[in-house]
Amino acid sequence: MPKNATEVWKKVDNFFTDALIPADAALDAVVAANRNAELPAIDVTPLQGKFLELLIRATGAKRVLEMGTLGGYSTIWLARAVGEDGKVITLEREKRHAEIAQRNFDNAGVAKRVELRIGPASKSLAGLVAEKTAPFDFIFIDADKASYPEYIDWSLKLSRPGTLIIADNVVRDGKVIDPENPDPNIKGVRRFTEMVAAEPRLSATVLQTVGSKGYDGFAIAMVN
Repeated sequence: MPKNATEVWKKVDNFFTDALIPADAALDAVVAANRNAELPAIDVTPLQGKFLELLIRATGAKRVLEMGTLGGYSTIWLARAVGEDGKVITLEREKRHAEIAQRNFDNAGVAKRVELRIGPASKSLAGLVAEKTAPFDFIFIDADKASYPEYIDWSLKLSRPGTLIIADNVVRDGKVIDPENPDPNIKGVRRFTEMVAAEPRLSATVLQTVGSKGYDGFAIAMVN
């Protein structure tokens, strides 16, 4: 990899963002609020947010489940995509993060179409199953990577044929290919991949990405 590769990736990201993503005061305010609150800088990029929006619009998804709210930046992209008659349920473990996200939803004008559940994702997911909630059309997994195997299992319980499941951060700067890596996040993604590969109800691929967030990628699966 050239020494200046990451700088080139950032510049290319900026070029396409400036060209294709219109200025958005509401989203800019979310970024500023998250930065001021010193939340981890791990939100999706504007280009990735637009990618998620286009997938939702292309599939006509109206019910969306998100695992990992953080400050709500990606959630707002999802909520805008489902439209006024859609619904996003987003799960966040940390109460402080959830409080910041809720304020961001209010300020962005999407609060009415977003339901934010606070607590461990496993508990919230079990609750959704117990409530016999309607299946989701689109599921975005972007929480702790060590738990990805558990999340894909719950996702199958909460989906239907045609549901699209997107899992972020599966490439891990290329470290995912090392079977001996002790990092729980690597182990989680590898086990997740094994489960997806062995699941006859899923058809899947992985899209490697480079950009301002570095080298990573999305897993994209559809329920058959």
